[in-house]
Amino acid sequence: MNEDIAERLRSWLAEELDDPAVRIEGMRRTSVGYSRENWVFDACWKADGQDRMGAFIARRDPTGSVLDTDRRVEFAVLLALSNSHVPVPKVRWLDAQGTRLGRPSIIMDLADGVCDYLALNGKRPAGRRLAIAHQLCDRLADIHGLDWRAQGLGAVLDDPGPRAPIVALDHWQSELRRVQLEPEPELELVLAWLRGHAPANPVTTLVHGDFKPGNVLMQGDDVTLVLDWETAHLGDPLEDIGWVTNPLRAGEHRIAGLWEPAQYIERWCRRTGFTADATAIHWWNVLANLKQAITVLTGARSFVDGRFDRVLHSPVVIYRLLLQLIES
Repeated sequence: MNEDIAERLRSWLAEELDDPAVRIEGMRRTSVGYSRENWVFDACWKADGQDRMGAFIARRDPTGSVLDTDRRVEFAVLLALSNSHVPVPKVRWLDAQGTRLGRPSIIMDLADGVCDYLALNGKRPAGRRLAIAHQLCDRLADIHGLDWRAQGLGAVLDDPGPRAPIVALDHWQSELRRVQLEPEPELELVLAWLRGHAPANPVTTLVHGDFKPGNVLMQGDDVTLVLDWETAHLGDPLEDIGWVTNPLRAGEHRIAGLWEPAQYIERWCRRTGFTADATAIHWWNVLANLKQAITVLTGARSFVDGRFDRVLHSPVVIYRLLLQLIES
């Protein structure tokens, strides 16, 4: 399979780089990919009579996953952000129809750095972990403070206006209807609660949609690049705040006694100049866990359909947390 992908990549790059003798070297798959297949490789080619070499990563849609997104949107968002103050990967080429690699794919430059899911709760001393937490908060604030209109994102993404919470809820309800294999009474109760308590959003910003330590690159203790823009959209910035303060993901986003939701929200408000209504954040906490549950159900549906090789069980733990959140 690796040989087939390598030859497909070589043929694609030969056209893009205008060198039929381009070589692909050191290709390897970096992960099994819950939502995307990632292939890292070096390319060697000639341009203007000079030998050139570059390190790249190709992200290809899997046959089935826990998340269905559009490579065209991801590519357009990254291209729009390339000249902004938000550090993002440099995209090169898009295969929206899957004619190059068999499934929709994008190729981008491979950047230096490592992903560390436990950056805030690993082996670093507490002071260094807290400094990383501050950087993560500031990068998210930078995303929300971006002038998305000036960056041309209005031509790529729909502006939901003050109905962002309802638009988000409608989207995830439609995803549930698309993937559910059986009645989900707990989720029906949660959907009704969300629809009955939806807040308005006073501001529309770019929303990352899956901001976490595992979706950034770090060099040492420095956060240098924000990754995984496949769920980016326009909406309420509190959606991202609800995601990072979600109690289910506390191990990724909190440092007990040092960096709790109150500290995160206070720093984010200072950085952005926005206010953060506690009731609205609670609503987005609930939606965050609804998204988590539907993501698991999407993986289960892909497995049943024979498109995914992971067995995912019913997300009962998330259901329990959802019911506790709406009760509170």
